[in-house]
Amino acid sequence: MPVQQLKKFLDEAGVEYMCLSHPPAFTAKELAHHVQIAGDRVVKTVIVELDGKMAMLVMPATWRVRWDRLSRTLDTDFVDLADEQEFQDRFPNCEVGAMPPFGNLFGMSVYCSEVLTEQPELAFAAGTHTESVHMKTGDFLNLVQPMVLNQGFVKPGAKKPAWLAKGRRRPDDVETGLTGAAGY
Repeated sequence: MPVQQLKKFLDEAGVEYMCLSHPPAFTAKELAHHVQIAGDRVVKTVIVELDGKMAMLVMPATWRVRWDRLSRTLDTDFVDLADEQEFQDRFPNCEVGAMPPFGNLFGMSVYCSEVLTEQPELAFAAGTHTESVHMKTGDFLNLVQPMVLNQGFVKPGAKKPAWLAKGRRRPDDVETGLTGAAGY
């Protein structure tokens, strides 16, 4: 059964969802494998510090954070991966690494990758490494009300921009004084 707080929240909201039990999944990619769902539909939850405050990033399991772009997008001076020891108490009854992407239930701002919002349905850890919740993306977005970002995330293996592949400077680097491939 998912974390009681999550289950109660979903039941009170009247949304349809399904809970599945599966072999232990310690990463979102493993979860995708166990429940046989495309990785772009499985939510990866990442806890970060933004200028000293904890926040939650949610993105497809197949994507990763682009720290430099995320910092620029959020117009913040400090973005860093949060230490598990610092946030594990914020998620009572959840196993570390299996926090559901409902930061709003745990007093955290939630930032969501835009590409995740394009999926019809989502699956995510339900507080344990052996249980997941599957629900419609629209219901997730309505309940969490995350800030949707179109920058700060990248799919590994994505083609590099032509200027980077050839080692050239971007046109706007001349104005900003940046050189080379900083941030890539």
